[in-house]
Amino acid sequence: MFHRIVFALGIFFLCGYLSIAAQTPDSAVRFYKHGTRSFQQGDLDGAIADFTKAIEISSRLAPTGSTRHTSQPGVTGFADSAEANGITVIDPFTANAYTNRGLARYRRGDVDEAITDWDRAIRINPGLAAAYLDRGCAQYAKGDAQRAIADWNRALQINPNLSQAYSNRGAARQVLGDTEGALADLNQAIALDPRQAVSYCNRGYTWLGKRDLDRATLDFNRALELSQMPTAYQGRGIARMSKQDFDAAITDFNRALEIDPNLATAYMNRGLVLLLQGNDEGAEKDFERCLILKPDVKDELEQRKKLARELLSTKH
Repeated sequence: MFHRIVFALGIFFLCGYLSIAAQTPDSAVRFYKHGTRSFQQGDLDGAIADFTKAIEISSRLAPTGSTRHTSQPGVTGFADSAEANGITVIDPFTANAYTNRGLARYRRGDVDEAITDWDRAIRINPGLAAAYLDRGCAQYAKGDAQRAIADWNRALQINPNLSQAYSNRGAARQVLGDTEGALADLNQAIALDPRQAVSYCNRGYTWLGKRDLDRATLDFNRALELSQMPTAYQGRGIARMSKQDFDAAITDFNRALEIDPNLATAYMNRGLVLLLQGNDEGAEKDFERCLILKPDVKDELEQRKKLARELLSTKH
């Protein structure tokens, strides 16, 4: 998959982690904050354990039949309700704990469990845009672009200024062949947040789909000014390969693989360039590495190798 999908981070700045004993609103908050710090430090198991404890405590303390939710669309915090009232209203807090635990589970590779957490967050607070945004990313990762788009549509109904949702929906629409819809979404994402590299990268791939190599290259350049994204290097490499600027393309694919040695499609594309340059041995090594990492692209790879060889034969 060429495109990146971006997540919401319902993560807050932290206080020190105090000793936790009593099953009180304050202890739930401390577990939550410690889970946030664990997540930020990359300790996903610790974060999950802490968010789980926060959920358990806050669920016990939740008023029976409580239906009060955060008042602002897309807010991923509890300052407007629970915290401001001494955590007397627990529901919004619990929804955020589920949202963050879902993100930690997703990062750990537990996609279905993550979706379950986001389902629970949405049941508690149907106005939590971050939960729809993140659940859409998981649905997309599972290959269900339509459900992903439905979640991002809902996130945008709640918060029309959510640039990540436009960027994600644009990437999905491009994959589904809706090029014009993709460009509209990505243009809107960039208008809302011109510093988000992934939106330029996603739009670059959309321009590639339209065979507008110059605009694609401009977008990949802009993405790389903002962030050293391996997918942006790969996209620019594809544009350069398409222009038969093979040395520059290989430079880009090399850089992409330095950043992400598991980017299977970069091996495929570099191998195709090597094949076009007559370096069969180097090409086959890249193709083998690509298939080790991503066996399901075998048919695509064979088709692209065939086209490359046909192109090469016309030059001799």
